[in-house]
Amino acid sequence: MKPRITLLLGDRNGIGPELAAKLLADDSVYEKAEIEVMGDPAVLAEGLAVIGSNANQNRYRVTEFLPVDGIQTTRAKETAEAGAEMLACLSHAAKRVAAGEADGVVFAPLNKQAMHMGGLVHDDEMRFIANELGYTGAFGELNVLDKLWTTRVTSHVPLKDVAANITSEAVLVSTRFADETLRAAGFEKPRVAVAALNPHAGDGGNFGREEIDIIAPAVEKARAEGLEVEGPYPSDTVFVRAQRGQHDAVVTMYHDQGQIAMKLMGFGQGVTVLGGLPVPITTCGHGTGYDIAGQGIATEKAIQNAFAICVDMARSRLAAV
Repeated sequence: MKPRITLLLGDRNGIGPELAAKLLADDSVYEKAEIEVMGDPAVLAEGLAVIGSNANQNRYRVTEFLPVDGIQTTRAKETAEAGAEMLACLSHAAKRVAAGEADGVVFAPLNKQAMHMGGLVHDDEMRFIANELGYTGAFGELNVLDKLWTTRVTSHVPLKDVAANITSEAVLVSTRFADETLRAAGFEKPRVAVAALNPHAGDGGNFGREEIDIIAPAVEKARAEGLEVEGPYPSDTVFVRAQRGQHDAVVTMYHDQGQIAMKLMGFGQGVTVLGGLPVPITTCGHGTGYDIAGQGIATEKAIQNAFAICVDMARSRLAAV
C-alpha cells in the first residue's frame, strides 16, 4: 500500500507553488505515494504556469482549502494573509494525518515573519503544530542532507544564551531524539556523533568545562541505554567524520554549528524534518526565495528529497501499526 502524502503549496508569495508544481511534474513520485494537494487551486495553477507544465494532472488529487477570504498573491512580499493561510493549512493537514485521513505532510517553503504577521504566537511552525495536535512529548527540528542527519540541543535562542541552556539532560534528550527519528526513517541502528561546545572540545578544560561536566556524561548515559553514540567531538572536525560516512547523525549544541556545515555541503538540497511529532512532516531546508519567485529557476531538489523522506517515514509509521 502506498502512503498518502498531503502536499502544501507553501507561502503563496514565494517559490513554493512553483516547487510544488515541479514535484508534481516528476513522474517518479507517483510510484512512491498517493498525492493530495491541499490549498488554493488558483495558487497551484500559478505554480504550474510558472514552470509551463500541466503534466500529471490526472495523477494527483486537489483538495480545495480556502481559509482566508479574498486573499491574493503578492509575489515577493511578506503578507499577513499569506501567513494566516499557511498556518491554517499546516494545522488542517497535520490534524488530518493524526485522524488517519493521510499518512504524511510535505510543505513547500513558508515564511515565519509572514506567519507571525498572520497570527503565529509560537516561536516556529513546529511548536505551532505540536500545540494544534495537543502534543506534549519531545520534538525538534532535524536537517537532512543525503544520508546525514543533524539535530541540536539548543535552537532559536541568542548565542549569548546557548551555554546556559546546555544541560546533560538536554544533550541526552537530543541524542535519544536523533536515534528515535532515524529509526523511524528506516535506520536499523543509527550511528550518532555528539559535537562539543568549546574550541578543541574544551582542550581538557582549558577552554571550558561543558564537555567534561555536561556533554560527556550525557554521551555515556546514552551508551548505557544501548545507543550507538560517540563524542563529544570538536565541532570543526565532527562534520568531516560524518561526511566520510562514520556517522549517520550529528547532535550539535546550537543552531549555526550544524546549519553552516550542512548548507556548505549542499545548499538547495537539504531537508528539514519536524521530528518527534506524531505525524511525519517534512519541508525544504531553504526559504521562500522571494528574490527569484515566479521566474521558474528555483531548483526542486530539496522538495524532492523532502518528499522521499516523508514517504520513508510514513511507510515506517504504517508498518508499525
